[in-house]
Amino acid sequence: MDRFASLRAFVAVVEAGGFAPAARRLGLATSSVTRQVDALEDGLAAKLLNRSTRSVTLTDPGRGYFERAVRLLSDLEEADLSVAGAGALRGLLRISAPLAFGRLHLAPILADYLRLAPEVQLDLLFTDGLTNLAEENVDIAIRIGALEPSSLVARKLAGHRRVVCASSAYLARAGAPQVPQELADHACLTFAYAPGRSPWRFAGTDGAGDVAEVAVTGPLRANSSESLVELALAGCGVVLMPTWLVGDHLKAGRLQPLLTAWQANPGAGEAGIHAVFLANRRGAPKVRSFVDFLAARWRPNPPWEI
Repeated sequence: MDRFASLRAFVAVVEAGGFAPAARRLGLATSSVTRQVDALEDGLAAKLLNRSTRSVTLTDPGRGYFERAVRLLSDLEEADLSVAGAGALRGLLRISAPLAFGRLHLAPILADYLRLAPEVQLDLLFTDGLTNLAEENVDIAIRIGALEPSSLVARKLAGHRRVVCASSAYLARAGAPQVPQELADHACLTFAYAPGRSPWRFAGTDGAGDVAEVAVTGPLRANSSESLVELALAGCGVVLMPTWLVGDHLKAGRLQPLLTAWQANPGAGEAGIHAVFLANRRGAPKVRSFVDFLAARWRPNPPWEI
């Protein structure tokens, strides 16, 4: 049994969530991946995976073994790179990011990275769907919001703050709300997360812990945040948006911040803009260099903050 091949197969199955997607990632037949993992379990005389027709999950012994296997393969990769002199930045780097964020904040700085790493080729995937890094061969994904528990390595690049805002034309016509509850009487442009309407939540910045929930309504909702911002700029109503999306409009005065004594979306203290990647890619020079590049650009004060 090739122990390292079996370890790679085992790690790929866990990261991809199944034998078939792991096989596609490794370029092998599913039966070959299954045999390698079976051989690994037989050699250890231990069950590492719970298998069913619908899912593959780690057993308790498998969880600890997976963490050690990832570290071992990462160390091996770094050792291979150092001996081969491949520490230089080269090769394909596949990056996923949300569509609007990628267009506004990632694409404009990529030329600078390519000047730093001229032998790296970037492959960009801008999508608002949740990318499966293992199955889609993505090296780095930009994730916005609170992260779900997973085996991915995450590095926080910036905060994720939301603001309520509207155009001067709308405020001249409808007035500015002074407390969150007054939003119930305003035309609010809402994002269509799911069927039905979600309330906007606020907490006072005075530290008293008061939280207000407002069931907002308005003339329009959409599944495109950029469309909602365009409508707000046209004076159609009030929006609740992240600063990375409306920061330039606030700085230029095209939109006016509202309810500044209140924190929008309280309880999202762990939310942020993160770079996530598979644990076995931690030591790859091109992954590390790109994440370092983003962190240097966006921390501690990202350019979109007001």
